[in-house]
Amino acid sequence: MFLKALLFGVPVGITFVDCIGYVAKVDGVSMQPSLNPDPNLSSDFVFLSRWAWRKFSYSRGDVVSLTSPKNPNQAIIKRVIGLEGDLVKTLGYRRKYLRVPRGHCWVEGDHTGHSLDSNHFGPVALGLITAKATTIVWPPNRWGPLESHVPGGRQPL
Repeated sequence: MFLKALLFGVPVGITFVDCIGYVAKVDGVSMQPSLNPDPNLSSDFVFLSRWAWRKFSYSRGDVVSLTSPKNPNQAIIKRVIGLEGDLVKTLGYRRKYLRVPRGHCWVEGDHTGHSLDSNHFGPVALGLITAKATTIVWPPNRWGPLESHVPGGRQPL
């Protein structure tokens, strides 16, 4: 009976994680105040939707999980500021203004100056995005949808 449940349960679980989504812990201060607003308390956990990733449906302001361009073994979470074709004003990148190339996006942490983001590594290939964060699921007092907005002053030009 156990083996039968295991043989059925494992493929269903893997399919769910691959196609629908999963819950992940958010570490660090780069997304404050949206995520982990008080670093002295427990970390936020978010639901990462793989459904949006499968459709490549991202908008400015979405919070996404992606493979770090600097360290392929690390997953990072950032906000989409600009999409392909957008002209963005950078914060310390090689050029003050940059047009986001085709097949790329510009991502930043909400905590300006405390985030390793596109201002350090440049535009990010859309293929590095692995999921879209949709909901804060832990702690219980923060449970709810994650707002999709571009912070003031960070709108594409």
